[in-house]
Amino acid sequence: MLDTVTAAETPEGIVLELHPAGLPARFFAFLLDWIIRLVAMFGVAIVAGLLGGVGMAFWLVFLFALEWFYPIAFELGRSGATPGKKMFGLKVVMDNGLPVTPAASFARNLLRVADFFPFGYGIAIVSLLLRKDCKRLGDLAAATLVVHEPHPAPRVTLDQVEPVAPVRSLPPRDQAALVALAARAPTLTGERLNELAALAASVSGDQGHAGNAVTHRVLGVAQWLMGRRS
Repeated sequence: MLDTVTAAETPEGIVLELHPAGLPARFFAFLLDWIIRLVAMFGVAIVAGLLGGVGMAFWLVFLFALEWFYPIAFELGRSGATPGKKMFGLKVVMDNGLPVTPAASFARNLLRVADFFPFGYGIAIVSLLLRKDCKRLGDLAAATLVVHEPHPAPRVTLDQVEPVAPVRSLPPRDQAALVALAARAPTLTGERLNELAALAASVSGDQGHAGNAVTHRVLGVAQWLMGRRS
């Protein structure tokens, strides 16, 4: 499997679900980063050529910095990803899901030399294909993961919801719980709201189902209970 799921526990005891990026996504991200570096390299080369020997010395220093510090600089940024990875929804994190540390970023990128052998990142490709967590040697040494960025479920707001009559008679306690859920809806993440709505889905005839459509109908029942019938 090129893309799978792995669980990670933070120091606070929170279990996170991470989706390691497989070979196809990482290849296209690498390709885009390589094109960006190639454009930067030739752009600086044109300017350096106008400066003679000093320009050539600057160009060589720039090539060194571009090769070794381009990924590190972006990985340690807020997004935790190079432009290529960001374009394809990837980021580098520690094994526990926390942002990558400077030491880990340096380690995983220095070992790109070993991952390149015997040629064309052969060892890295074999490692990605054989491991469930899709790690190359640099990731193993640095205890890092390249993962897909999570896509949070869109948040449902009450003004998007049409009133819906419940499919069964509700006792006062259940009515109060639904009204309380509707009041809390704007403060909850989409995933958490869907989770809570699924518990009350029987009131709208959606028992055993989950998702935004069910959440809309459950909140519609809450709207109906609050007297908003149109």
